[in-house]
Amino acid sequence: MSDLAPIPDEENATMTHPPAATPIAPTTAPAGPTPSAELLGTPWAVDRADGTPFSKDPSVIRLGDRYLMYFTLPPEEPSAQRGWHVGIAESHDLRTWTLAGRLRPSGDAEARGLAAPGAVVLDGVVHLFYQSYGNGPLDAICHAWSQDGVTFIRDATNPVFRPTGSWNCGRAIDADVVVDGDRLLLAYATRDPQMRVQMLGVAAAPLDSDFGAAAWRDLSLDAPALAPELPWELECIEAPAFVRRGEQLVMFYAGGYNNEPQQIGYAVSEDGVRWTRGTTEPFLPNGEPGSWNSSESGHPGAFTDDDGRTYLFFQGNDTRGRTNFLAATEIHWDGDRPRLSQST
Repeated sequence: MSDLAPIPDEENATMTHPPAATPIAPTTAPAGPTPSAELLGTPWAVDRADGTPFSKDPSVIRLGDRYLMYFTLPPEEPSAQRGWHVGIAESHDLRTWTLAGRLRPSGDAEARGLAAPGAVVLDGVVHLFYQSYGNGPLDAICHAWSQDGVTFIRDATNPVFRPTGSWNCGRAIDADVVVDGDRLLLAYATRDPQMRVQMLGVAAAPLDSDFGAAAWRDLSLDAPALAPELPWELECIEAPAFVRRGEQLVMFYAGGYNNEPQQIGYAVSEDGVRWTRGTTEPFLPNGEPGSWNSSESGHPGAFTDDDGRTYLFFQGNDTRGRTNFLAATEIHWDGDRPRLSQST
């Protein structure tokens, strides 16, 4: 989860048992010009205590006959300074969602909050990788797992990963993972030592490991896997989202800090370490003035269903970040090159 402004000191919170599934009663996103991508359903968000819709950083999986979305939620009370946490929503059609639970901070590593989840299902077990929040350059990637996708067991070695290359500040956020042969690849966002420029790196752990702190090897020791270069990327590349296409890996990413505007691009790789951009222009730009996502189309999350169809989830708003909605669009493929479903 990007943080152009200084990270607030969030209010502390404790772990609770997740509630039974309840309707989200999504707030409808503002009307406006038709967005460039055809959306699945209506953009939605969980309301805070004062009614402000705010949800970010989606990651979607399929577990049995249902879909689960993991995403970032702010403290429920707008005045709270701690308590960023992960929401868990359930769907049977990828279009309508109900809130199934919340994963709240637990333990020293998460005392100030947690955010930006990335999920994968391995042998029927959901593995969730997420960042600690509110610790500046000390934020790192944590790990938890679940049989039902809602109640999680924390990794006793948390945090399980932070980068060590001299090109970065040692921070790791915005994790996403993908199976790559006999290993699990983890892409992460970090910053330069001056905490100014956001970039991406990649790490790996054996697929038969426990994904604890001893399992990970940083593959981006000497240089970032991807750093901002294009004008629209400004000083930030973050929020990696993997898709496997045969022998090729595709990674969607967010360029620009939140609401600068943030927009979505993609890159391709054969080894998961060296990446080449697929286009010099944003793949999914922010919307036109007056549209629900005029402030940004940000933080992608990619999901491939059992039938091989691919969907791109992302966040957007038209309030410069005071609100945030989640939306999705289907991705079509020309070989290993993605294209959007276009609105009519």
